[in-house]
Amino acid sequence: MGARFMIEEAHDADVGENSVQRYNLQKNDHFILAANGNNIELVLDKELDREKQKEMDLLLTAVDGGSPQKSGTVVIHITVLDANDNAPVFSQAVYEASLPENSPLDTVVVTVSATDADEGVNGDVSYEFGHVTEEVMKTFSIDVKVGKILVKSAIDYESTTSFEIRVKARDGLGLSSYAKVIISITDVNDNAPIISLKSLSNSIPENAPPGTEVGIINVQDRDSDKNGQVRCSIQANSPFKLVPSIKNYYSVVSTGQLDRELVSDYNITISATDEGSPPLSSSKTVHLSVADINDNPPVFEEQSYSAYMSENNQAGSTLCSVSARDPDWRQNGTVIYSLLAAEVNGAPVSSYVSVNGDTGLIHAVRSFDYEQLRSFQVQVMARDNGSPPLSSNVSVSVFISDVNDNSPQILYPAPEGSSFMTELVPKAAHGGSLVSKVIAVDADSGQNAWLSYHIVKSTDPGLFTIGLHSGEIRTQRDISQSDSMKQNLIVEVKDNGQPSLSATCAMYLLISDNLAEVPELKDISYDEKNSKLTSYLIIALVCVSTFFLTFIIIILGVRFCRRRKPRLLFDGAVSIPSGYLPPNYADVDGTGTLRSAYNYDAYLTTGSRTSDFKFVSSYNDNTLPADQTLRKSPTDFLEAFRESGHSTEVGIL
Repeated sequence: MGARFMIEEAHDADVGENSVQRYNLQKNDHFILAANGNNIELVLDKELDREKQKEMDLLLTAVDGGSPQKSGTVVIHITVLDANDNAPVFSQAVYEASLPENSPLDTVVVTVSATDADEGVNGDVSYEFGHVTEEVMKTFSIDVKVGKILVKSAIDYESTTSFEIRVKARDGLGLSSYAKVIISITDVNDNAPIISLKSLSNSIPENAPPGTEVGIINVQDRDSDKNGQVRCSIQANSPFKLVPSIKNYYSVVSTGQLDRELVSDYNITISATDEGSPPLSSSKTVHLSVADINDNPPVFEEQSYSAYMSENNQAGSTLCSVSARDPDWRQNGTVIYSLLAAEVNGAPVSSYVSVNGDTGLIHAVRSFDYEQLRSFQVQVMARDNGSPPLSSNVSVSVFISDVNDNSPQILYPAPEGSSFMTELVPKAAHGGSLVSKVIAVDADSGQNAWLSYHIVKSTDPGLFTIGLHSGEIRTQRDISQSDSMKQNLIVEVKDNGQPSLSATCAMYLLISDNLAEVPELKDISYDEKNSKLTSYLIIALVCVSTFFLTFIIIILGVRFCRRRKPRLLFDGAVSIPSGYLPPNYADVDGTGTLRSAYNYDAYLTTGSRTSDFKFVSSYNDNTLPADQTLRKSPTDFLEAFRESGHSTEVGIL
């Protein structure tokens, strides 16, 4: 009471007596009007009760002093604000509820309810636990707005059968009241049997007799009566069983013969089930190893092994790996590799390969040469560390592959030595006539030994050609009188390897029909300038005497219709492989330079100062007599070719 509320004064446009003179307030039970000059106040004269009357309207009148008297009114609307003068009230003093144990979390146990006659903050009720035990705080929670009591954690009947909770309801400004909640817990079969392992052997020998005890277990169930009665069993496919002992104790024993090579260890699962409804069960798995005895030799993964290595390998290169498995355990199953003593090409096998005793990796001890050794076989032994040790062997075949490491070897003409060889080419040889042949071999194999022949340099590049794969030297066109008598060829022989290797040789040819036309052998040298000069002189001579030569050719046409085979001049020091030089050459009419077969015998004496080449009579009467022999000292051959500056390597077809 006595509270004052300021009210704004009324305004009148008149002045003096005609202005506002007094105020009148409508009669009511709670307020009076206090006016002091221009200050007008409402004074609370009696307490308000919002729960009885929330609001009220008061009529205020302002009167002036004029004549006639005038007034103005205003309605004052008063809203009664709430005061927190009412505490929350529960709907009942005691709440009771029943809750099964193991109820899910957030299960609603019971809902408490309290009301407050106040409004706003004063009427907002919140709920909380009063003075309760720590166990209650861990087990339950309460919704502060709604009053629901929820399950907060697992509830176990075997631990606590009931809970008594004091619940507090409080309004916004702190007024509160209390109620009691009693929660009874109902029991269910919620405890599965517990299996405890009391003792267990680490392993059992595979030759242990049936009935051998390997472990002891104990089974407990916290439930009572039927819920606490337990039945135990072991998995059916296990060679073990449970034998009851004293109360709640069982022995684990073997039932048959064990074989570690079939099963090296066992995971034994033991199950226990109670008699509750529904029944609960639990299981426990124990691991048991079977001790090994050395009764198995190592076994290689393959029946035989093959290794492939290119020649010229580096010593220490890995050839292959062998692997053997031993089903035994620990040292009985540890495999060590070694080479069995043997010989390869008369040398110990250990000088060719070695084996890593731990990994089975086989390494090359030396660099292999395909041309000397293409394959060989070794025996590798795998031995375990048992007592006594057991072992087994396996065969390893090593195949060496070829690489292009050998240049072609020219057999004809001979690439080595100081001797040389010249071949005669008939002046009337037609294009495509066989002149000579280069013979070469390659120690490599496969495509590395495929040879091709090329003329890299010649006196007259357009006169001769060589077969790419045969090595046969033939004329590309008919021989003309303008061609130089001395024709020198440089032939290159290349293999088909990567990279390609090659060898070269020199071939010396004389264009002549008989030995009488052959100049002194000392003049036979490759002189490119002289050869060109001779060619120019011959061409000039041919141009001047064309008519005369034409007449002579017609006259002598019949005489030279029979072609002669090229004569060969060669040094007795040249070694000719008999496999490549048959003693009898035959040229069929129409296929080459010679029209009939010629026979010759070569008489070579390595120690004499002269070399004989004997022409035997041919089937043509125009050949040389059988007893005509060309003799020349090897010294004359050497002096003639030293001045040329070219290789003295020559050959014979």
